[in-house]
Amino acid sequence: MTPSIKNFSRHHSAVLSVSSALTFTHSVTERFLRYVAIDTQSDPSSSTCPSTEKQKDLGRLLAAELQAMGIQDAHLDEHGYVYATITANTDKTVPVICFCSHMDTSPDCTGRNVKPQITRNYQGGNIMLPGDPSQIIRAEEHPALRELIGHDIITSDGTTLLGADNKAGIAEIMDATDFLIKNPQIKHGTIKILFTPDEEIGRGVDKVDLKKLGADFAYTIDGESAGNIEDETFSADAATISIEGISTHPGFAKGKMEHAIKIAAAIIDRLPKDGCSPETTEGKRGFLHPISIVGALEKATISLIVRDFADSGLKQKEDLLENIIKEVMKDFPRSTYRMQIKQQYRNMKQVIDKHPEIVENAIEAILRAGLKPVKTSVRGGTDGSRLSFMGLPCPNIFAGEHAFHSRLEWVSVQDMEKAVQTIVHLAMIWEERA
Repeated sequence: MTPSIKNFSRHHSAVLSVSSALTFTHSVTERFLRYVAIDTQSDPSSSTCPSTEKQKDLGRLLAAELQAMGIQDAHLDEHGYVYATITANTDKTVPVICFCSHMDTSPDCTGRNVKPQITRNYQGGNIMLPGDPSQIIRAEEHPALRELIGHDIITSDGTTLLGADNKAGIAEIMDATDFLIKNPQIKHGTIKILFTPDEEIGRGVDKVDLKKLGADFAYTIDGESAGNIEDETFSADAATISIEGISTHPGFAKGKMEHAIKIAAAIIDRLPKDGCSPETTEGKRGFLHPISIVGALEKATISLIVRDFADSGLKQKEDLLENIIKEVMKDFPRSTYRMQIKQQYRNMKQVIDKHPEIVENAIEAILRAGLKPVKTSVRGGTDGSRLSFMGLPCPNIFAGEHAFHSRLEWVSVQDMEKAVQTIVHLAMIWEERA
């Protein structure tokens, strides 16, 4: 029976004995530093797949490195996806497991000319980033650092993001793959590797070929603190409000002009200022979040994202938004609007709860890596959210990344190594329990 999170102490000695049977020699840091040097920022304004050709630069490198390990089917396809197979070395019939990470970095912050810095043997306090001294990772604002005394902390120099989201996950999967291939005495079933483009812009699995992938279950390696296993995400919609105002010459506009930009501004101004925005919510509370306004006098468009852990919560927020719009439009009787809602992804928990062994095995793997498992929720989404609803149940495992989408992004070397060990143990556990 799989040990529960609460029973960590009772099973600790058994976990240590299992873990001690493996001796890890890691290449994850060297891989990570190599990968973050490649700019893979995605572009939401592009209609291509991948949205930026430069994502394929990393894809080609990863495919070549996998081939050099001896994985003959490793390849980059025309859409920017990397596929590879680690062949089973057991006679058992084991479910086919996939490990997945995304290659792109966030459009929110530049990823060009990343200059990684390593603070060795971190002893507490703030970390000032040398490329821009105004960029300071403050210990009080990053409480996870309190648990990492003695760790080696990798950051950017403060002029770019780091790219740990999600190149840490990629480096961890690559290191675990190398370890499994070099240690054939470790029994495992068929393992699939998938690296995706454009996750940061919500299109990470648009062109994935699940038939070619051929996996039964999957894990994204794209989470935060060491030990975290995430089986729940936001459900997500995008809302677009198109406004048609009334244009006329400003010198003769009295009683005639209805300015589309001012209508848009009034809508934004009436959004809830407390309890329904990202800056005022945490935990299981969702939000309405405007992400752009574009337009001129006659036409304006507002783009928002809507987030909640329950589909009913999405509907409530979308109804609230439309009621706000209708109230604003009363002051502009000759103008019109149109609101469109587009589904982005849904809470993976709806699917994963039907397959409890996926999370149970991950908890056991985290224990065997010498960590305390923490089951938690993601205030966001991963490729796993959509993969789960496409027929590939896919929770999220920690990669060690912190402060993602910002110049203050950081990751611990030791946490990345623990993620590698967790992946290896997970491969073993699926074979053991088959």
